[in-house]
Amino acid sequence: MSAPYLHDLAPFLFRYDGGQGSVYTARWDGLACLAGFALALLLLRRFSARGYLPLARPEVFDFTSMVALLGVLLGGRLGYLVLYEWERFSGNLGLLFQFGQGGTSFHGGLVGVAVVTWFQARERQVSFLSLGDNLVTVAPLGLMLGRLASFMDGELFGRITRVPWAVRFPAEIHLAAFQPAQATRLAVERLPASSFDIMQVAHAAPRVMDELLLILNPRHPSQLYEAALEGLLLFVILYTVRTRARQPPEGLLCALFLLLHAVFHIGTGFWREPLSGDPMVLGLAQGQLFSLPVLTAGLGLLGWILLRRPQPAGVQERETQMANSEE
Repeated sequence: MSAPYLHDLAPFLFRYDGGQGSVYTARWDGLACLAGFALALLLLRRFSARGYLPLARPEVFDFTSMVALLGVLLGGRLGYLVLYEWERFSGNLGLLFQFGQGGTSFHGGLVGVAVVTWFQARERQVSFLSLGDNLVTVAPLGLMLGRLASFMDGELFGRITRVPWAVRFPAEIHLAAFQPAQATRLAVERLPASSFDIMQVAHAAPRVMDELLLILNPRHPSQLYEAALEGLLLFVILYTVRTRARQPPEGLLCALFLLLHAVFHIGTGFWREPLSGDPMVLGLAQGQLFSLPVLTAGLGLLGWILLRRPQPAGVQERETQMANSEE
């Protein structure tokens, strides 16, 4: 069996040196955001044309832009800082707008999207759940692209494994728990932070490359697992229900999204390396714990939908007859 693949991918599509220290790049994470927005806009316009979305096609762009900017980007950034960087954020509120430093949270973005959608539904006098059903149908595509970008960046990788498709991620050397399998002369603290920059050093210094091959552990490419489950599979399920089911009750797609995403996220979390300093509770990392309220909300919404769903006429007539006979 061949040795595990050493991650050696660039985090950008192209990079241009403009001179005088200026460098312009088209990073995969930024391109993923743009592509996710474009796909969401395309599908929501199609939903509007088919009568699924209670908005006219000219309104779709404004609605999608508000959700993307205020809900996904700002909500995701705020959620990350509050949930994972509170001490640093409380002393410097300006970090909220420093998107170039990275760091967004799915759960923060989820709350942000829900808030923006609620205000938009109120302003446009349409159903909040109807807007939500359409948004959650297209959202997994953005999640999939984001996870793929994380793999290209070589970040948020998985736990140590021996599966044949394991990958060695250079950024592992900066984990707090990283322990080389054997003594090495490599001064890891002097290497850059990102996988790409580490590999640039390794290509220029064969000794560094040799020692990386010795000390790096094979790991699950958990970003690809998340892209497949939380992204592609979830999209196929929701899109099928959206386009194939006959008049699904309002809120059903929202409930399925919350429920299935939480299940997939908790499941893939067992393959993902916890963040440095991430406390484990009952074997669950923080991201998995934050998915438990989402799971509960999905179950609660699904139960509420089933309870309020109109019963068939025959059942209603029998219940009416029984009530009259008791009187």
